Amino acid sequence: MFYYLFDFLDKHYEVPGTGAFQYISTRVGLAIITSLIISMIFGKKLIKILRNKQVGESIRDLGLPGQNQKEGTPTMGGLIILGSMVAPTLLFAKLHNIYIILILVTTIWLGFLGFVDDYIKVFKKNKKGLSGSMKILGQIFLGLIVGLTMLYHKDIVIREKATTRTSYLNAESVFKSQETSNSTNLYSKEKIKSTKTTIPFIKNNEFEYSKILSFLGGNYEKWTFLIFIPIIIIIVSAVSNGANITDGIDGLATGTSAIIGVTLGILAYVSGNVVFANYLDIMYIPDTGELTIFIGAFVGACIGFLWYNSFPAQVFMGDTGSLAIGGIIAVFAIMIRKELLIPILCGIFLVENLSVIMQVSYFKYTKKKYGEGRRIFKMSPLHHHYQKLGYHESKIVMRFIIIGIMLAVVTVLTLKAR
Repeated sequence: MFYYLFDFLDKHYEVPGTGAFQYISTRVGLAIITSLIISMIFGKKLIKILRNKQVGESIRDLGLPGQNQKEGTPTMGGLIILGSMVAPTLLFAKLHNIYIILILVTTIWLGFLGFVDDYIKVFKKNKKGLSGSMKILGQIFLGLIVGLTMLYHKDIVIREKATTRTSYLNAESVFKSQETSNSTNLYSKEKIKSTKTTIPFIKNNEFEYSKILSFLGGNYEKWTFLIFIPIIIIIVSAVSNGANITDGIDGLATGTSAIIGVTLGILAYVSGNVVFANYLDIMYIPDTGELTIFIGAFVGACIGFLWYNSFPAQVFMGDTGSLAIGGIIAVFAIMIRKELLIPILCGIFLVENLSVIMQVSYFKYTKKKYGEGRRIFKMSPLHHHYQKLGYHESKIVMRFIIIGIMLAVVTVLTLKAR
């Protein structure tokens, strides 16, 4: 909203300083600061309200060290994260931007889905919460919305490289205009509807999903939705559930998500800036630079929440936060055409997911074959395995975060390492 106000003041009254709001970097900085302030100040008040309402976590006894001390810790703290993301985005982003609209829909929908799950657990005293099938249906619905929007919305386009590029000598003069999303002849001005995405570690690293259906013959592109939408649904569901599983010890999901958010912000900025996209020889996606304002608020919200969620946690995010965080990461990566980087960037989520799948599958297999179930890990997800080995929560979280930073660096390096 402030963007439109200051744009009006700048154009009609030339009020000093109002022109700064045209720049993405200015609004990103303000979004980060605002989300931090909201999460830290209002977070404290919300925690007090949750405690007074006895909205506490009911801990299932898993035989883990210090587990009983967490009984009754306020949950549904994901409301802090959601509010700290949505408010700065509404204040500083261009609200007519389709990417901003889509990421806000993702945030609100998955936040609502997680909230219903937490509500059933806390107020209905049903420890199972929302059934797994209902969660999956909610994620499938979101995947459909995202997939159809990416396929058919007129403003979701890419631009191919122009045959004649602006000289790098002119890049400095071009750069200033890019922060206000103006186009140049570095890339053609023709808007192209495409399902192209980025493949890491490959020289010509763009892949068109519709090519998978080329065996259908002429006009195979019209059937792209048959392959594209299921892939989007799988990605959204997998990452959302991965974040949900990772949220098992104090600060783990929040800390790793903040690192992922910073990386996605870098990728969104360079993909939406024609000069950087040209220099890095990556896909230029108009208007995605605006997403850095949302992801700035996302990072600020995660860090602000970590103030209260680090060991010993004063509040848990619950499914209200974890389902939304995972879905946001997935949809954000899809919109900037970097979803195939998720296995690297979200390696922590992937390993946590795999540890559960491996544990359950192996237990069922050995029970059927030997008459008794056997386990690969002492407990899954993986972070509980290390707890069983005697590692302190803080040490596990810190080491996972260090690994997350390494994975983030590798992800950024894929821009040129091909």
